Amino acid sequence: MQYKKLAELYEALSSTTKRLEKTKILAEFLKHLQESDKEIIYLLSGNIYPDYDERKIGISNQLAIKAISKATGTSSENVTKDWKKIGDLGKVAHELTHRKKQSTLNSHVLTTEKVLHNLQKLPELVGKGTVDKKLSLITELLTSASPTEALYLVRTLIGDLRIGIQESTIRDALAEAFFQENTKEAHEKLQQAIDNTNDLAVVFELSKEGKLKSLGEVELEVGKPIKVMLAQKAATFESAFASLGTPLAVEYKYDGFRMVIHKKGDKITLFTRRLENVTKQFPEVQEYIKKYVTGKSFILDSEAVGYDKKTKEYQSFQHISQRIRRKYDIEKMQAELPIELNIFDILYYDGKSTINETFRKRSEIVRKIVHSQPYKIITSKQIITSDIKKAKEFYKKALNDNQEGVMLKNLEAPYKPGRRVGYMLKIKPEERDLDLVITGAEYGTGKRSGWMSSFIISCKGKSPGEYLEVGKVSTGLKEKESEGISYEELTKKLTPLITKEHGRTVEVKPKMIVSVTYQEIQKSPNYKSGWALRFPRFTSLRPDKPLTEIASLKEVEKDFASQKRNYRYG
Repeated sequence: MQYKKLAELYEALSSTTKRLEKTKILAEFLKHLQESDKEIIYLLSGNIYPDYDERKIGISNQLAIKAISKATGTSSENVTKDWKKIGDLGKVAHELTHRKKQSTLNSHVLTTEKVLHNLQKLPELVGKGTVDKKLSLITELLTSASPTEALYLVRTLIGDLRIGIQESTIRDALAEAFFQENTKEAHEKLQQAIDNTNDLAVVFELSKEGKLKSLGEVELEVGKPIKVMLAQKAATFESAFASLGTPLAVEYKYDGFRMVIHKKGDKITLFTRRLENVTKQFPEVQEYIKKYVTGKSFILDSEAVGYDKKTKEYQSFQHISQRIRRKYDIEKMQAELPIELNIFDILYYDGKSTINETFRKRSEIVRKIVHSQPYKIITSKQIITSDIKKAKEFYKKALNDNQEGVMLKNLEAPYKPGRRVGYMLKIKPEERDLDLVITGAEYGTGKRSGWMSSFIISCKGKSPGEYLEVGKVSTGLKEKESEGISYEELTKKLTPLITKEHGRTVEVKPKMIVSVTYQEIQKSPNYKSGWALRFPRFTSLRPDKPLTEIASLKEVEKDFASQKRNYRYG
């Protein structure tokens, strides 16, 4: 297929914000898509492989800029300048390619096969000369591309396709294209097949053949990562109990990271919630699973929580997050940053999927097969109750044990992979606030292009005139000035304060004071202060406050010390 046809589809999908119209446009395209071109469906999601595949395009903005520069004969400096002005590298490529094509008569025929071939080579390149080889593959495509093709090629490369298509839109389009007479049942079967395979091309093939029954027979596969079920927020315990019914399960919401554990025979594979394979990074987990979990094959959902080896005190996610992507010194990291697995759900057990079983039954299986060993592997801390008072007491205990809060779960609900469901709710502490000064910013993209959209916030340091970064904030501002403090208004106020520019990032004179709420403070090597605000949110400008009254490093450290205390609970 000519890539031109796919680019035209992208244009059509981008021309409307109405979901039903997008579905209809996509359904018509899928009707005529040949099975031999099935991998095009990955491109519709901005990918080149199924979601479960670890290989990603992985092209940085800077490498994309070099490729645009080389393909269009424009200096990298001018490409960067246009990017800052337009806020969309894809549009920059479109404009520069348009100018180039006006002055040349080069013909081109770019196919989707060629695009996929070159893009799928990118993750495979390693070692000496990798950057030049990647640049060559990308430039080859851009040199042959029309302006519109260049637009979507670049957006695909940097993971910013912007056509408003989600997995659910593709599902609905498949139902409309191939199962018009039974769309309600088709939606259910299609979603089930997507949940179980994480592979849209496989689901497309079955749909193309009209095999609705076959879609419902697609099973989970041990060893292939699955998207985890996510919780919605609850404002109060009262509203949560009213929504979920009683009795319900209340469990610790752990301050760690999600780990989904697959075991098939002697092979154990570990995945994060982002479907990253982290088996090599956590060799001790394989040992724990072999020793302390009964079963030939299973998929367990868990949270890995860090703790201090000497004191046995539990640590924050920030403390152990560095283990996730560590490729070297694994044994050293294991010794310095040990983890405990907290198992709370099971998706598959000994040859059978359990996701359609009730949470009550799944929880019973977990507690039957996991033989708890504190500071290695344990079942999640849980109570089953109809008493709101007991739930609140359990919540306080979770906070005292240095965890984030609690999860409240409907005992009769199934497991829904990849979805934020209303029968699993979370409750966490209210946010705190600090007055801080903006010391830097980054220009936005898309609808925020031309505006600063991410702001570096700092506290007072130990020396006069020293300001130390404690995080970045991008939420809380409004799109329109009529709704409150907007990105545009804050950009106008900060522009005269710019002291240095680095591409789309700027440093600004410390004058603009803002109030910021946050959930908690964590240690961080990424900021000069040594601390980072977790989930910061802009609340207001404070022109009434002088720099002398912003939070100091000492206050940040004091707030950290006054957070929920770090007690043992294992």
